[in-house]
Amino acid sequence: MMMQSFDETTCSLGEGPLWHPKRSALFWFDILNKTLYCRSPEDTHAKVWIFEEMVSAAAWIDHDHLLIASETGLFTFNLNSRQCVPLQDLEADNPNTRSNDGRADPFGGFWIGTMGKKAESGAGSIYRYYRGELRQVAKDITISNAICFSPDKSTAYYCDTAVGHLWQHRLDPYTGWPIGTAEILIDFSSEGLNPDGAVCDAAGNLWIAQWGASRVACYSPQGLFIEAIAVPTQQVSCPAFGGEKLSTLFATSAAVGLDNAVRSSEPAGHTFFSELAVTGQQEYPFIPA
Repeated sequence: MMMQSFDETTCSLGEGPLWHPKRSALFWFDILNKTLYCRSPEDTHAKVWIFEEMVSAAAWIDHDHLLIASETGLFTFNLNSRQCVPLQDLEADNPNTRSNDGRADPFGGFWIGTMGKKAESGAGSIYRYYRGELRQVAKDITISNAICFSPDKSTAYYCDTAVGHLWQHRLDPYTGWPIGTAEILIDFSSEGLNPDGAVCDAAGNLWIAQWGASRVACYSPQGLFIEAIAVPTQQVSCPAFGGEKLSTLFATSAAVGLDNAVRSSEPAGHTFFSELAVTGQQEYPFIPA
């Protein structure tokens, strides 16, 4: 099975796909070009919003508002008025880092990873923002990715693409804060695979974009490989489930770093989709304090 282009806009670094259940539309980012896109399956062209700094991930709040993570902070964004309301600084005193992968959790919080703008070793962290509090979850992360949550709300997942480790972390059943110590669920380093963005389906399986491998791969909650969906470009960055029945798998990709010959031979930077015989989870809303 090969994914097909959903939107042919060429993103330098496509990331953060989010299916908005109130709008029945997909949102995604081009981090390096400071751009947010939105398109429903019925649209002929994507809507575009351009920001003053890099933006990378979002959660829906209601029909008209998103929580967005940027280079320097978290803010709410009104899709109609374009008004930005700052909520929380995010390494705003460090000009060498930016936000990367992020997702709302089942408790109304928001997890967000940071990384060095030049992918400096260990420059990033992973945080959770919940009821007005920002708390560091993991540190010394080079490329933060794969933030997603099991459907029973018991486990958070995240990875460092640079070292190839996908961790699982137990969550407090009442507050959603991580408890205990994270454990490695999958070590991709021995296979030479680079785990990027990830999402859980309704059965608890993990769908993980594998940068450089032209695929989104599915693994069981025990970390066992199940199947892979081919993508017609190398740098697949992040998947998301959406569509009317949450059975459409979307995936962003990136054109950055590819030479002209490669760009002319494959749809690098496009956003893709495939209809699957599985059901995803509806994305959780962010609940402001």
